[in-house]
Amino acid sequence: MPELPEVETVRRGLERLVVGHRILGVEVREGKSFLIDERVKSSPVGSTVIAARRRAKVLILDLDDATSLVVHLKMTGQMVVRGAETWGGGHPSDSLVDALPDRSTRVILTLDGDLRLFFNDQRKFGWIRLMPTSAVEEMEFIRRLGPEPLEPDGLDEFKRRVARHPRTSIKAALLDQSVVAGIGNIYADEALWAARVNPSRLVADVSAVKLRQLFESARDVMELSLSLGGSTDRNYVDAEGRRGAYLDFAHVFRRDGDPCHRCGTTIKKTRVAGRGTHYCPHCQRR
Repeated sequence: MPELPEVETVRRGLERLVVGHRILGVEVREGKSFLIDERVKSSPVGSTVIAARRRAKVLILDLDDATSLVVHLKMTGQMVVRGAETWGGGHPSDSLVDALPDRSTRVILTLDGDLRLFFNDQRKFGWIRLMPTSAVEEMEFIRRLGPEPLEPDGLDEFKRRVARHPRTSIKAALLDQSVVAGIGNIYADEALWAARVNPSRLVADVSAVKLRQLFESARDVMELSLSLGGSTDRNYVDAEGRRGAYLDFAHVFRRDGDPCHRCGTTIKKTRVAGRGTHYCPHCQRR
């Protein structure tokens, strides 16, 4: 599943190409891929996209009629714009570059300016939901989300939420979206390495200073990843259809058996919180 920096690159692409355009038509090819909240009384046709937002790994396209299109790409989702400029963001399959619609196309939005926005999803786990803008923050999974590392004022809330899980490993806490939003396996490992915190250490044993360093490290690695186009992680590309480069600069993730960039100790791989976990036994001693 894409992590926060990858979804943010898609948001930026949508902001650049879709915001300001009016929706002329909606074609739904897979019913469960396009959901309409019962509180919405009209179609999005005729509405103009006024903003492209993101909360954790969810995209939000706000419309000028006080409704929003909430988009979750899940495992194999793509957003592709075709018009004067070809643009694609999401998982790299042939749908990004081949003729559309194709077998994976679930929803097509026709926009003014001779644009079409395709929502493709091979495995049908992703979805678009039309709902009142005022209700977006009330969605249960959004309401439960913790602060984001990219938010400059999220540290205090992160500390409050992580303190509720004193007997949980710090790696598991980082992956808990109700503690901190948008961190997945790659960035958890990288942030823990940067802050010199062992992934198996219990939250109760992590000092306030280390928690601050960890939150700041998560922000730093995500900002670096954004500047490099995301992590790719085998099957993801950025908002311009290019593979991200972050894994070329990762310090521990998928580097087991290689020397630590900081001390030269061999990077190890173990299992923490049910996930493959990479760490330096010297820099991240318990």
